Amino acid sequence: MSLVSLIAPLDAASLAQAIAEACVRIPAAPGLSGQTAIAQELARIAPQLAFREALARGGWYRLGGVVDGQGRHVADDLERWVAVELARHDDDLAAVAAEHAGQQLWATRLTGKTHYWVARTGPGAADFLQVEIEELQEVVCHALFADGEAPASIEDLVDPRDACPGSQNALGMPFYRLRRVTAIADFLAAMRAQKPEPQPIHRFVADWERSSAGHASDFSHQWVIAVREHLDRYRQPIKSATPVAALDGAPPRFESAYGARGLALAAALQQFDKQLGYPLAWFFHMLTTKAVPHAVATVVVEDVQGGFNYLPDRDAQVVRDWLHRPYGF
Repeated sequence: MSLVSLIAPLDAASLAQAIAEACVRIPAAPGLSGQTAIAQELARIAPQLAFREALARGGWYRLGGVVDGQGRHVADDLERWVAVELARHDDDLAAVAAEHAGQQLWATRLTGKTHYWVARTGPGAADFLQVEIEELQEVVCHALFADGEAPASIEDLVDPRDACPGSQNALGMPFYRLRRVTAIADFLAAMRAQKPEPQPIHRFVADWERSSAGHASDFSHQWVIAVREHLDRYRQPIKSATPVAALDGAPPRFESAYGARGLALAAALQQFDKQLGYPLAWFFHMLTTKAVPHAVATVVVEDVQGGFNYLPDRDAQVVRDWLHRPYGF
């Protein structure tokens, strides 16, 4: 069943437009109040889809604009402003610095947190809609052309290392902005069309579906998909995708001594799975978060071949197949 039929009368583009407009209306708020406001809007826009927030991931930023000493915007796009100024001065950074010396110009950044909202659209592990809503805050970052000095490069001007202080002056209130709406199954199908061989994300989803994990837990309850699109040197669009564990913080510690096997290793694997809430969690986190060493897979298969069967046959086969053809992220 297609995404369009599931969200009728809205098509995919209309859904994205409706969510983008809702993000403008909703005042950004921390914690449960912000989560509730977004949930209510999504339920209003697409009542036939049961959205839930799977993950909120912060600690990133984008380049912002240019403000003066009073915090008034000179430009909304720092990189474009620099490009225009360089064009006006024959690509001479020193001349640009000389013109703007003493004007007390500052670069800004947009500090961000991404809220991943998901809704099931079918029976398969990848049959879900993923909505990425960004929570943004513009902050004053670093001075431009302080003391009239010209930076060594454009990168040192727009995004110098360790530029922003620990405490930053905020410009305005935080706000929401829609990043993207992705029908994950359709996205992965488009990736398959790019290359004849299944890519790691395809094998990851297939391993989930044929393992005990796929029978015990909903994939979109445990994982979101970080999707990327870029143009190659021939200007052709290239898609990529990476699973991201839907965890609040770091994965649990894998409590196993180096070289453990048999009962000791089985206990450590079961404890790890119990903390994550589904079987074979250790395998999938071995491939992604690296919480479990790759060497564990080898020992598990050796134990199975030695007659110590602490995994269901289908899970042992998943691990065995991975050893024959490893993949990871």
